[in-house]
Amino acid sequence: MLSDGDSAPAFTAPLANGDLGETFTLSERLDDAPLVLAFFPGAFSSVCTGEMRTFQERLGDFADAGARIYGISVDSPFALNAFREENDLEYDLISDANHEIVDAYDATMSFDELGIDEVAQRAVFVVDGDGEITYAWRSDDPGVEPDYDEVVSAARNAA
Repeated sequence: MLSDGDSAPAFTAPLANGDLGETFTLSERLDDAPLVLAFFPGAFSSVCTGEMRTFQERLGDFADAGARIYGISVDSPFALNAFREENDLEYDLISDANHEIVDAYDATMSFDELGIDEVAQRAVFVVDGDGEITYAWRSDDPGVEPDYDEVVSAARNAA
């Protein structure tokens, strides 16, 4: 299980920023650090929509802290672009349709009662410019959202 002080696992994945074809490579984005990687189970679900909208509402706080937010789920880039547009999200989302990032960050969960295996666990990691995780939070309950003030503070401390 990844925690504060660990090196953030490297990855490259499709970026959902309104276009198709662009990718996100963690090592190439460290100059923009701190990076807030917010994992969420699924686009268009009620709690995930509320979480991503709250990150949008707090975008100014994160900008003041010098941080960039990226939402990550196993949804396709197509679904994430539609989700981003429908919710007027100004930050980018990362598609982990191959489940490589959720596996590397040990941030997976299943909804057995729905027959859904291995979606992103609700988790937040703050990564500093050296690629170190300076804050790690995860919830075993998909209905629990992060403490947004705590995440802003962690981003500020990682700057």
